Amino acid sequence: MEKRRINTLYGAIFIIAIWWIMHLFYNSSVIPSPYIVIVNFFHKLLPVLLPHLAMSLYRIITAVALAVIAGISIGLLTGINKNVDQFISPVIYLLYPIPKIAFLPIFMLLFGLGDSSKIILIMVIVIFQIIVTTRDSVKNINPEYFYSARSVGVKGWKIYRHVIFPAILPQILTALRITVGTSIAVLFYAENFATQYGIGYYIMNSWIMVNYVDMFSGILAISILGLLIFKAIDILEEKYCHWVKVGNKEEQKF
Repeated sequence: MEKRRINTLYGAIFIIAIWWIMHLFYNSSVIPSPYIVIVNFFHKLLPVLLPHLAMSLYRIITAVALAVIAGISIGLLTGINKNVDQFISPVIYLLYPIPKIAFLPIFMLLFGLGDSSKIILIMVIVIFQIIVTTRDSVKNINPEYFYSARSVGVKGWKIYRHVIFPAILPQILTALRITVGTSIAVLFYAENFATQYGIGYYIMNSWIMVNYVDMFSGILAISILGLLIFKAIDILEEKYCHWVKVGNKEEQKF
């Protein structure tokens, strides 16, 4: 944990240094000073930025939660049942490569211009990765784990709890890391349509108003939002996948 904090601090210092160099090099209001932006960020955090961040976070968390529940359920079915896999997998392979942002106009027509269309868009982005990851992870579980569990009387729901879920959870969290970054980028775009709250709306509105300090404050805010989500995933991994790290350390000894 301490090492990760040091790495995060190092990354922040490196980015701010590059930012400062670009500010000095271009000498333009288009790239304001990091100091001015950071001061403005804290000045507007509670009264202005926080409502936009809260709305964006609500959309992301709701969409990811729905995608995880539905995606794991479908992934388990396709991973365990070959007949279901043969029926669902071709559909997934056809839809998976399509840029999901292309569905935004359709979702707006079907579900309205409010939060529903934006949440469903993010959910669609996340769910395919979760389905494929869950399915492949279930298929790759060593059959001996099931034999060992059944030999000591583990069956039914306990098989999922003690064998399947521990085996697939690390891969699911990795899939979340990949998709959440994409989801934030897509949400930034989606929040520019028919909304007055959301960090994407705030950034683009500041750009239209030629207020580059506020624009960069919004970019800083969305970066911190993404960092917090990634850190939350790291905490979940450390709490519920601690055996993975133990196994990696044992492997490194040899």
